[in-house]
Amino acid sequence: MNDINQNMEDRIFDIFNYLFFTLILLIVIYPLYWIIIASVSNPSFVNSGNVVFIPKGLNFAGYERLFNYDRIWLGYKNSLIYALSGTAVNLTLILPAGYALSRKDLVGRSFFIILIIITMFFGGGLIPTYMLVKNLGMENTIWAMIIPNAASAFNIIISRTFFQSNIPDELLESARIDNCRNFRFFVSIALPLSVPLIAVITIFSAVGHWNSYFQALIYIRNADLYPLQLILREILILEDVSIALTDPTASRNLEERRIIAEQIKYGVIIIASLPVLILYPFLQKYFVKGVMIGSLKG
Repeated sequence: MNDINQNMEDRIFDIFNYLFFTLILLIVIYPLYWIIIASVSNPSFVNSGNVVFIPKGLNFAGYERLFNYDRIWLGYKNSLIYALSGTAVNLTLILPAGYALSRKDLVGRSFFIILIIITMFFGGGLIPTYMLVKNLGMENTIWAMIIPNAASAFNIIISRTFFQSNIPDELLESARIDNCRNFRFFVSIALPLSVPLIAVITIFSAVGHWNSYFQALIYIRNADLYPLQLILREILILEDVSIALTDPTASRNLEERRIIAEQIKYGVIIIASLPVLILYPFLQKYFVKGVMIGSLKG
Protein backbone atom coordinates (compact mmCIF):
# COMPACT_ATOMS: atom_id res chain seq x y z
CA MET A 1 0.00 0.00 0.00
CA ASN A 2 2.85 2.36 0.83
CA ASP A 3 4.43 1.67 -2.56
CA ILE A 4 1.13 2.47 -4.30
CA ASN A 5 0.78 5.72 -2.38
CA GLN A 6 4.38 6.63 -3.13
CA ASN A 7 3.93 5.95 -6.85
CA MET A 8 0.78 8.06 -6.88
CA GLU A 9 2.62 10.92 -5.16
CA ASP A 10 5.47 10.66 -7.70
CA ARG A 11 2.99 10.82 -10.59
CA ILE A 12 1.23 13.84 -9.12
CA PHE A 13 4.60 15.51 -8.59
CA ASP A 14 5.66 14.74 -12.19
CA ILE A 15 2.37 16.08 -13.57
CA PHE A 16 2.77 19.27 -11.55
CA ASN A 17 6.33 19.68 -12.83
CA TYR A 18 5.28 19.18 -16.46
CA LEU A 19 2.48 21.70 -16.12
CA PHE A 20 4.65 24.24 -14.34
CA PHE A 21 7.55 24.06 -16.79
CA THR A 22 5.19 24.04 -19.75
CA LEU A 23 3.76 27.30 -18.44
CA ILE A 24 7.27 28.73 -18.05
CA LEU A 25 8.13 27.60 -21.59
CA LEU A 26 5.07 29.34 -23.01
CA ILE A 27 5.87 32.53 -21.12
CA VAL A 28 9.39 32.54 -22.55
CA ILE A 29 8.53 31.51 -26.12
CA TYR A 30 5.36 33.54 -26.71
CA PRO A 31 7.02 37.01 -26.93
CA LEU A 32 9.37 35.75 -29.65
CA TYR A 33 6.49 34.01 -31.43
CA TRP A 34 4.44 37.21 -31.26
CA ILE A 35 7.29 39.22 -32.79
CA ILE A 36 7.45 36.71 -35.66
CA ILE A 37 3.73 36.88 -36.47
CA ALA A 38 3.67 40.65 -35.97
CA SER A 39 6.47 41.07 -38.51
CA VAL A 40 4.25 39.53 -41.22
CA SER A 41 0.94 41.05 -40.10
CA ASN A 42 -0.69 44.32 -40.98
CA PRO A 43 0.38 46.84 -38.28
CA SER A 44 -3.21 48.09 -38.06
CA PHE A 45 -4.25 44.70 -36.67
CA VAL A 46 -1.16 44.58 -34.44
CA ASN A 47 -1.74 48.01 -32.93
CA SER A 48 -5.41 47.25 -32.33
CA GLY A 49 -4.54 44.06 -30.42
CA ASN A 50 -6.12 41.67 -32.93
CA VAL A 51 -2.89 39.72 -33.53
CA VAL A 52 -2.61 37.20 -30.71
CA PHE A 53 -1.91 33.68 -31.98
CA ILE A 54 -2.03 33.86 -35.79
CA PRO A 55 -0.90 36.56 -38.22
CA LYS A 56 -3.55 38.74 -39.80
CA GLY A 57 -3.30 40.67 -43.06
CA LEU A 58 -0.21 38.81 -44.29
CA ASN A 59 2.31 41.25 -45.70
CA PHE A 60 5.99 40.51 -46.38
CA ALA A 61 6.87 43.96 -47.69
CA GLY A 62 8.95 44.69 -44.58
CA TYR A 63 11.19 41.65 -45.09
CA GLU A 64 11.43 42.44 -48.79
CA ARG A 65 12.73 45.91 -47.99
CA LEU A 66 15.14 44.55 -45.38
CA PHE A 67 16.62 41.95 -47.70
CA ASN A 68 17.10 44.58 -50.39
CA TYR A 69 18.75 47.00 -47.95
CA ASP A 70 22.51 46.71 -48.52
CA ARG A 71 23.50 48.06 -45.09
CA ILE A 72 21.78 45.14 -43.36
CA TRP A 73 24.06 42.69 -45.16
CA LEU A 74 27.07 44.92 -44.52
CA GLY A 75 26.22 44.91 -40.83
CA TYR A 76 25.79 41.14 -40.89
CA LYS A 77 29.22 40.71 -42.45
CA ASN A 78 30.88 43.07 -39.97
CA SER A 79 29.18 41.49 -36.95
CA LEU A 80 30.15 38.03 -38.17
CA ILE A 81 33.78 39.13 -38.51
CA TYR A 82 33.75 40.75 -35.06
CA ALA A 83 32.08 37.71 -33.46
CA LEU A 84 34.39 35.11 -35.03
CA SER A 85 37.59 37.11 -34.54
CA GLY A 86 36.66 38.27 -31.06
CA THR A 87 35.67 34.78 -29.93
CA ALA A 88 38.94 33.35 -31.27
CA VAL A 89 40.93 35.99 -29.35
CA ASN A 90 38.85 35.37 -26.21
CA LEU A 91 39.49 31.63 -26.31
CA THR A 92 43.20 32.14 -27.01
CA LEU A 93 43.60 34.32 -23.91
CA ILE A 94 41.01 32.98 -21.47
CA LEU A 95 41.71 29.24 -21.66
CA PRO A 96 45.50 29.44 -21.03
CA ALA A 97 44.92 32.01 -18.27
CA GLY A 98 42.34 29.79 -16.58
CA TYR A 99 44.59 26.74 -16.84
CA ALA A 100 47.62 28.60 -15.45
CA LEU A 101 45.63 29.92 -12.47
CA SER A 102 44.36 26.41 -11.74
CA ARG A 103 47.86 25.02 -11.24
CA LYS A 104 49.06 25.04 -7.64
CA ASP A 105 52.71 25.39 -8.71
CA LEU A 106 52.09 28.84 -10.27
CA VAL A 107 54.13 31.38 -8.30
CA GLY A 108 51.93 34.26 -7.08
CA ARG A 109 48.70 32.52 -8.10
CA SER A 110 46.62 34.10 -5.32
CA PHE A 111 47.95 37.56 -6.15
CA PHE A 112 46.98 37.24 -9.83
CA ILE A 113 43.52 35.93 -8.93
CA ILE A 114 42.94 38.91 -6.63
CA LEU A 115 43.99 41.33 -9.39
CA ILE A 116 41.58 39.69 -11.83
CA ILE A 117 38.71 39.74 -9.33
CA ILE A 118 39.30 43.44 -8.62
CA THR A 119 38.65 44.24 -12.29
CA MET A 120 35.16 42.73 -11.90
CA PHE A 121 34.26 45.47 -9.40
CA PHE A 122 36.31 48.46 -10.57
CA GLY A 123 36.90 49.83 -14.05
CA GLY A 124 38.81 52.71 -15.54
CA GLY A 125 35.69 54.46 -16.78
CA LEU A 126 34.54 55.44 -20.24
CA ILE A 127 36.76 58.48 -20.82
CA PRO A 128 40.09 56.86 -19.78
CA THR A 129 39.20 53.78 -21.81
CA TYR A 130 38.38 55.89 -24.85
CA MET A 131 41.65 57.81 -24.50
CA LEU A 132 43.58 54.54 -24.25
CA VAL A 133 41.91 53.08 -27.34
CA LYS A 134 42.52 56.30 -29.27
CA ASN A 135 46.18 56.60 -28.21
CA LEU A 136 46.80 53.00 -29.23
CA GLY A 137 45.52 53.80 -32.72
CA MET A 138 42.59 51.40 -32.53
CA GLU A 139 39.85 53.99 -32.95
CA ASN A 140 37.78 53.46 -36.09
CA THR A 141 39.33 50.01 -36.68
CA ILE A 142 38.22 46.41 -36.17
CA TRP A 143 40.54 46.15 -33.17
CA ALA A 144 38.44 48.59 -31.18
CA MET A 145 35.68 45.95 -31.24
CA ILE A 146 37.96 43.08 -30.17
CA ILE A 147 40.89 44.14 -27.97
CA PRO A 148 39.14 46.08 -25.14
CA ASN A 149 37.08 42.98 -24.24
CA ALA A 150 39.68 40.39 -25.19
CA ALA A 151 39.69 38.76 -21.75
CA SER A 152 36.73 38.58 -19.38
CA ALA A 153 37.54 38.22 -15.68
CA PHE A 154 34.31 36.28 -15.17
CA ASN A 155 35.19 33.77 -17.90
CA ILE A 156 38.73 33.41 -16.57
CA ILE A 157 37.37 32.51 -13.13
CA ILE A 158 34.99 29.96 -14.69
CA SER A 159 37.91 28.46 -16.65
CA ARG A 160 40.14 28.28 -13.58
CA THR A 161 37.42 26.56 -11.56
CA PHE A 162 36.68 24.10 -14.37
CA PHE A 163 40.34 23.09 -14.84
CA GLN A 164 40.86 22.89 -11.08
CA SER A 165 37.83 20.63 -10.65
CA ASN A 166 38.20 18.37 -13.69
CA ILE A 167 41.93 18.13 -14.41
CA PRO A 168 43.49 16.45 -11.35
CA ASP A 169 47.11 17.07 -10.38
CA GLU A 170 47.75 13.33 -10.57
CA LEU A 171 47.09 13.43 -14.31
CA LEU A 172 49.77 16.09 -14.77
CA GLU A 173 52.21 14.16 -12.60
CA SER A 174 51.63 11.03 -14.69
CA ALA A 175 52.25 13.03 -17.87
CA ARG A 176 55.47 14.45 -16.47
CA ILE A 177 56.81 10.93 -16.08
CA ASP A 178 56.69 10.76 -19.88
CA ASN A 179 58.53 14.12 -20.07
CA CYS A 180 55.33 16.05 -20.86
CA ARG A 181 55.64 19.74 -20.03
CA ASN A 182 52.85 22.14 -19.05
CA PHE A 183 52.26 23.53 -22.54
CA ARG A 184 52.05 20.13 -24.17
CA PHE A 185 49.82 18.86 -21.35
CA PHE A 186 47.50 21.83 -21.80
CA VAL A 187 47.22 21.41 -25.58
CA SER A 188 47.16 17.60 -25.80
CA ILE A 189 45.30 16.59 -22.64
CA ALA A 190 43.58 19.48 -20.85
CA LEU A 191 41.88 21.06 -23.87
CA PRO A 192 40.40 17.81 -25.27
CA LEU A 193 38.89 17.17 -21.83
CA SER A 194 37.40 20.67 -21.68
CA VAL A 195 34.79 20.63 -24.47
CA PRO A 196 31.99 21.84 -22.12
CA LEU A 197 34.14 24.75 -20.97
CA ILE A 198 35.10 25.69 -24.53
CA ALA A 199 31.42 25.63 -25.51
CA VAL A 200 30.50 27.91 -22.60
CA ILE A 201 33.25 30.45 -23.36
CA THR A 202 32.40 30.30 -27.07
CA ILE A 203 28.72 31.05 -26.62
CA PHE A 204 29.35 33.74 -23.96
CA SER A 205 31.92 35.47 -26.18
CA ALA A 206 30.08 35.05 -29.48
CA VAL A 207 26.78 36.38 -28.09
CA GLY A 208 28.59 39.27 -26.41
CA HIS A 209 30.33 40.30 -29.63
CA TRP A 210 27.21 39.78 -31.72
CA ASN A 211 25.06 41.98 -29.47
CA SER A 212 27.71 44.65 -28.95
CA TYR A 213 26.81 48.10 -30.20
CA PHE A 214 28.03 50.52 -27.51
CA GLN A 215 31.69 50.01 -28.40
CA ALA A 216 30.92 50.69 -32.05
CA LEU A 217 28.92 53.75 -31.04
CA ILE A 218 31.95 55.12 -29.15
CA TYR A 219 34.91 54.00 -31.24
CA ILE A 220 33.64 53.58 -34.83
CA ARG A 221 33.02 56.53 -37.15
CA ASN A 222 33.27 54.79 -40.50
CA ALA A 223 29.79 53.60 -41.52
CA ASP A 224 31.37 50.74 -43.49
CA LEU A 225 32.59 49.25 -40.18
CA TYR A 226 29.25 49.46 -38.37
CA PRO A 227 28.10 46.14 -36.83
CA LEU A 228 24.58 44.91 -37.39
CA GLN A 229 23.40 46.08 -33.97
CA LEU A 230 24.40 49.68 -34.65
CA ILE A 231 22.57 49.65 -37.98
CA LEU A 232 19.50 48.19 -36.28
CA ARG A 233 19.76 50.88 -33.62
CA GLU A 234 19.55 53.51 -36.31
CA ILE A 235 16.49 51.81 -37.74
CA LEU A 236 14.68 51.33 -34.42
CA ILE A 237 15.67 54.44 -32.47
CA LEU A 238 16.61 57.09 -34.99
CA GLU A 239 13.49 56.46 -37.09
CA ASP A 240 15.59 55.92 -40.21
CA VAL A 241 13.18 53.36 -41.63
CA SER A 242 10.96 55.45 -43.84
CA ILE A 243 13.94 57.36 -45.24
CA ALA A 244 16.49 54.60 -45.79
CA LEU A 245 14.47 51.48 -46.46
CA THR A 246 11.60 52.77 -48.57
CA ASP A 247 11.96 54.12 -52.03
CA PRO A 248 11.28 57.89 -51.87
CA THR A 249 10.47 57.92 -55.58
CA ALA A 250 7.86 55.21 -55.29
CA SER A 251 4.23 56.25 -55.53
CA ARG A 252 3.23 55.12 -52.03
CA ASN A 253 1.01 57.01 -49.69
CA LEU A 254 1.93 57.70 -46.08
CA GLU A 255 -0.19 54.84 -44.74
CA GLU A 256 1.62 52.28 -46.90
CA ARG A 257 4.99 53.65 -45.85
CA ARG A 258 3.97 53.50 -42.19
CA ILE A 259 2.90 49.86 -42.56
CA ILE A 260 6.23 48.90 -44.11
CA ALA A 261 8.15 50.86 -41.45
CA GLU A 262 6.31 49.05 -38.63
CA GLN A 263 6.96 45.64 -40.21
CA ILE A 264 10.63 46.48 -40.64
CA LYS A 265 10.95 47.24 -36.92
CA TYR A 266 9.67 43.77 -36.04
CA GLY A 267 11.69 42.16 -38.81
CA VAL A 268 15.02 43.55 -37.64
CA ILE A 269 14.48 41.96 -34.21
CA ILE A 270 14.08 38.55 -35.87
CA ILE A 271 17.10 39.09 -38.10
CA ALA A 272 19.31 40.11 -35.17
CA SER A 273 18.22 37.17 -32.98
CA LEU A 274 18.33 34.44 -35.62
CA PRO A 275 22.08 33.55 -35.47
CA VAL A 276 22.01 33.15 -31.67
CA LEU A 277 18.82 31.07 -31.83
CA ILE A 278 20.48 28.79 -34.38
CA LEU A 279 23.75 28.47 -32.43
CA TYR A 280 22.40 27.80 -28.95
CA PRO A 281 20.65 24.40 -29.49
CA PHE A 282 23.91 22.84 -30.71
CA LEU A 283 25.80 23.99 -27.61
CA GLN A 284 23.04 23.69 -25.01
CA LYS A 285 24.15 20.43 -23.39
CA TYR A 286 27.75 21.61 -23.09
CA PHE A 287 26.61 25.05 -21.96
CA VAL A 288 24.57 23.76 -19.01
CA LYS A 289 27.22 21.23 -17.96
CA GLY A 290 30.09 23.68 -18.21
CA VAL A 291 28.37 26.44 -16.26
CA MET A 292 27.34 24.09 -13.45
CA ILE A 293 30.78 22.54 -13.11
CA GLY A 294 32.57 25.86 -13.44
CA SER A 295 30.43 27.64 -10.88
CA LEU A 296 29.65 25.09 -8.18
CA LYS A 297 33.02 23.46 -7.63
CA GLY A 298 36.39 24.77 -6.59
